[in-house]
Amino acid sequence: MRADARRNYALLLEVAEQAIAEQGADASLEQIARTAGVGSGTVRRHFPTRHALLEAVFRRQIDALSARADELAGHPDARAALVDWLNAVLSFAATTRGVAEALNRDPVEPHEHCATARLTEAGAPLVRRAAGTLTPGVTITDLLHLITGIALATEHLPDRAAEADRLLRLTVAGVSPG
Repeated sequence: MRADARRNYALLLEVAEQAIAEQGADASLEQIARTAGVGSGTVRRHFPTRHALLEAVFRRQIDALSARADELAGHPDARAALVDWLNAVLSFAATTRGVAEALNRDPVEPHEHCATARLTEAGAPLVRRAAGTLTPGVTITDLLHLITGIALATEHLPDRAAEADRLLRLTVAGVSPG
């Protein structure tokens, strides 16, 4: 990438992060371009789809959640490790505006770099290790859908983090009694 293209990318990402934090996943791409002082074609060159932009905005956090799953992979209590990771994913989804919508919008067959695919890949080993403590048939996909649902359901509540935590405890009790 040329130096000016790198600057535009960084500026667009910064402006998009702010816009998505304020307005959610439906933040106007045209307004992001105007705020960054570039044309909408520049936005489309760097981010051909809204999904690509959302992915880029949330990449650092998704990387951190993937790393956390790796750290927890060797934890002696497989159930506790899974619950710890689910808490981290929910904390991110419930407190960062637009994340739950972005996860909910991932295609049915997500490509390898999208947030849902990366979280699925990161969490699958934790689910496999904890399988004996889970209700039979529970998958990482099921758990990520539940996390997304909790985040969406609590998004507009005054104390969304506390309510999200409460709903996660109920969910865990349902999928992993014991």
